[in-house]
Amino acid sequence: MTIRLKDFICAALATGAALSIAASPSTAQGTKQSSVQAPKPPVVERKPHRLILQVNTNDAAMMNLALNNATNVAQYYQDLGEKVEIEVVTFGPGLHMLRDDTSPVKARIKAITASTPAISFKACGNTQGNMSKAENKDIALVPEASVVKSGVVRVMELQERGWAYVRP
Repeated sequence: MTIRLKDFICAALATGAALSIAASPSTAQGTKQSSVQAPKPPVVERKPHRLILQVNTNDAAMMNLALNNATNVAQYYQDLGEKVEIEVVTFGPGLHMLRDDTSPVKARIKAITASTPAISFKACGNTQGNMSKAENKDIALVPEASVVKSGVVRVMELQERGWAYVRP
């Protein structure tokens, strides 16, 4: 059986009007305001948002994309008044992002860290040690970075705790 669109719209409007009248607080004596108030919705405690951004390539465009993602996510939740934590985890060739001598984005990292405390930077200690041996020198990191024993393990552990994972 096919219902014509016009008949359907008329039926929907009539149903809406009937529901509106039934829900109206009017009585036989006239219109009085109901003393019963609608219950307030429960306060929902939002858990903080948590994001891991992985950088494992020595590519300035990829590093800048990761920084763009981090700042955009931080700004989005700040605008909503919600908490967010973001970790940029580097390992392998991506450690160059946090190396003091080779980072193409160290000025941005400094500015981001100063303005957006929700974003932190982690460097893989295994990679740092391997680069140090290969280059026969200490590998200094930008001051905004902290070292974790293993970047891959850090990503795994954060995911196991419910963090969202993005590889830009």
